[in-house]
Amino acid sequence: MIKSMTGFGRVQETVDGMNITVELRSVNHRYFEFTAKVPRTYGFLEEKLKTFTNSLVSRGKIECYAAVEQLEESETTVSVNASLAKGYVDALRQLSEMFDLNADISAGSLSRYPDVLVLQKTAADEERIWNAVRAVAEKCVNRFIEMRETEGEKLKADILSRADTILEHVAFVETRSPQTVREYNEKLKQRMLDLLGNTQVDEQRLLTEAAIFADKIAVDEETVRLRSHISQLRTFMEADEPIGRKLDFLVQEINREANTIGSKAQDVEIAKRVIAIKAEVEKIREQVQNIE
Repeated sequence: MIKSMTGFGRVQETVDGMNITVELRSVNHRYFEFTAKVPRTYGFLEEKLKTFTNSLVSRGKIECYAAVEQLEESETTVSVNASLAKGYVDALRQLSEMFDLNADISAGSLSRYPDVLVLQKTAADEERIWNAVRAVAEKCVNRFIEMRETEGEKLKADILSRADTILEHVAFVETRSPQTVREYNEKLKQRMLDLLGNTQVDEQRLLTEAAIFADKIAVDEETVRLRSHISQLRTFMEADEPIGRKLDFLVQEINREANTIGSKAQDVEIAKRVIAIKAEVEKIREQVQNIE
């Protein structure tokens, strides 16, 4: 299925005691480019989110936002910095002796000195957190891809419609080209009659000139290749794999054939059709830039 490179997805859920939000948005890009904004505490999620997203999305400039809120308080332990506490006690006793003061030292008063008591939170379980975030990220990426597919169907319909228009112009060129040879032959014969008067016209010479002209303006090969390229484009549009780069190359080939026909055109009507074909090709090229 054709996918656009423009997409958006957002999911917010509570998983395993955590309130998790994952958001994805993207625009077209030649390659896969991924940037993530995650809380500093959960920086390890950035590379995991990139790898996971890239396993399902091949192209586009993607911005990801992820937030994790712990709903359950993490375990905290309190420990004593014994060496620092001893230092405070020794210093207080020394002050007592130096200035003849009471050494009224208690555990409560000592605990109020900086860094005597140390709070330590239990280290985050990265695997547990990632499993929870991954569950939300998977739903987010699925919604993101669904939007891309919806946009892709619109692109597909537009491109195929323009391809049909190109084929209509090609059919006109194929019909009109032989007519221009006959018209050239008649004009050449009339011109020779005007110049020679009643003198008999050399029919063989006329046939030779007409043949040279026909060979010069022949576009059969170009129109056949154009039809082949359009057929290939239709095949690509039914593929289940990323085809943006292939389409980009194919559109270049279609444009090349149109340019060749235009360079050979010796007829105003054919020239008009070539301009119309190139206009459709340019519009297709713009749409292809948005396809994954």
